[in-house]
Amino acid sequence: MDLTMQREQTTRKTPAREAPNWVRNASVLWQHRRMIFRTFAIGGLLSLVAVFLIPNRYESTARIMPPESSGSSAALLAALAGRGSGEFGGLGSIAASLLGIRTSGPLFVDLLRSTTVSDDLIDRFQLQQVYGKRYRIDAAKKLTRRTSIAEDKKSGVISITAEDADPRRARDLAQAYLDELNLIVNRTNTSSARQERMFIEHRLRGAEEELERAQREMSDFSSTHSTIDIKEQTRATVEAAAKLQGEVIVEQTELDSLLQIYGDENVRVRAARARIAGLKNQLRAMGGTSERLQPDGNISADNADPLSRTGAEYPPLRQIPRLAVPYADIYRRVRVQETVYEMLTQQYELARIQEAKDIPAIRVIDVPGIAEKKSFPPRTLLILVLTGLSVAGAAAVILMRERWREISPLDKRKILGAEIAENLRDDVSQLLSWRRSHD
Repeated sequence: MDLTMQREQTTRKTPAREAPNWVRNASVLWQHRRMIFRTFAIGGLLSLVAVFLIPNRYESTARIMPPESSGSSAALLAALAGRGSGEFGGLGSIAASLLGIRTSGPLFVDLLRSTTVSDDLIDRFQLQQVYGKRYRIDAAKKLTRRTSIAEDKKSGVISITAEDADPRRARDLAQAYLDELNLIVNRTNTSSARQERMFIEHRLRGAEEELERAQREMSDFSSTHSTIDIKEQTRATVEAAAKLQGEVIVEQTELDSLLQIYGDENVRVRAARARIAGLKNQLRAMGGTSERLQPDGNISADNADPLSRTGAEYPPLRQIPRLAVPYADIYRRVRVQETVYEMLTQQYELARIQEAKDIPAIRVIDVPGIAEKKSFPPRTLLILVLTGLSVAGAAAVILMRERWREISPLDKRKILGAEIAENLRDDVSQLLSWRRSHD
């Protein structure tokens, strides 16, 4: 009967010992309060040293607003989509998906996270040396971790935050993201206005070459045949010929009167005849010949009047009809090419303006600046957390050691733990002795 009572007492004591008892735990910790205080002091000091060894990091943030969708329907759908959850928000998203309206925000976010941008930034700032990375892919991963790119779903504003140990480099990295985004958008723009501008630009170069060729041809023709303006030259030549003809008539009348008075051998009669002969020679030279002209501007007939073959300011009257047709043809080609060139120039300028409109304009809301305060590490918080962890660890060790001490030496778990600890000590001592012998 005594044995049965002892078993019941043992059974009653066992659950009480295994059940958690905060009063007992607090008593154990109070008994070891000096150890806990020392742990608190040492942990706080080590945490303070460790935290101040962590280098400071600074953040610089740029905020941009992507281009808005044009059109009243797009604006209405955007307004519906921005009213939050509910039937209006669902209606806006469904209508936008049905009409194919896409916002450029996610596209810009993907462009900023692209490998092209990261590679350019790594080369531009030599981030492999800055981050101490041997391979470019490791530097790119660290740059990704140091950069935050987020889009506000409601407003569509994209925030680019660059973090670095140097506040100026953090600012430059954030600005470099904006520059790279502009370059990619301009380089990858494949709108219809760009294609039109490229076609007109190619056609404009061809029209300019054709205009220069026609102008050179007209210049050579005018230099060879002394043709500047056929109409004006013809009128001037006719007027000059009429004037000469009138002078010939006047001189002839004077000659007739002199013959009646003085006779053929008089000096005045001979002088009048000489003046008439000179005027007639000028008329004959002005009239020219009807022979076909050579490319050099001379008359092909060998027996032509020498006066007609001499160079003159204006072409002969008889050659003007021959020169009018090729001159008009060359002049027409020049005018046509000038008109084409002017029209293509106007279209080219309009295409450039339209292309500039089609390129998405990135509007910067907040320009990245130099950070005045560090963003990491939060030293006070880290000191408190590390010190608290050290105190909690010390308390856990104390409680575990107290529980281990209460276990019966005949318990299999304690026997196994003691055996493992002894074996570990033997292994460590053997390893140390082996190293000493080899040293």
